[in-house]
Amino acid sequence: MPLSDHERKLLAQMEEALSADDPHLVSTLTGTRLYPGRNRILLGVALTLVGLATIFAGLISKTTPVGILGFLISLGGVTLAISALSGVKGLRAPSKRSRKGKLNSRLEDRWERRNFDQ
Repeated sequence: MPLSDHERKLLAQMEEALSADDPHLVSTLTGTRLYPGRNRILLGVALTLVGLATIFAGLISKTTPVGILGFLISLGGVTLAISALSGVKGLRAPSKRSRKGKLNSRLEDRWERRNFDQ
């Protein structure tokens, strides 16, 4: 027997809440890895180190194009590593709504302490 539209919406909401609350459990149940970009992160770090070595080789040999090439390699490695980190599920920043609520409550607490604890 197929699900009704209301039941499908309710199930989708439950899945979203579960994935937000416990991403490790969701990754275990679905069989997906929690860190899908691990190889890209390692490649980015390796490219960054190779680029830095190339920069130093350019400095030692006093060859500007080699230094520029090293900088571009390093920049590419850092960009690759950061883009891989942004795709990791466990490192997502909290939504603006929850961040705003926490900030407001902290400011209200500080205001009350300042004004009423004197």
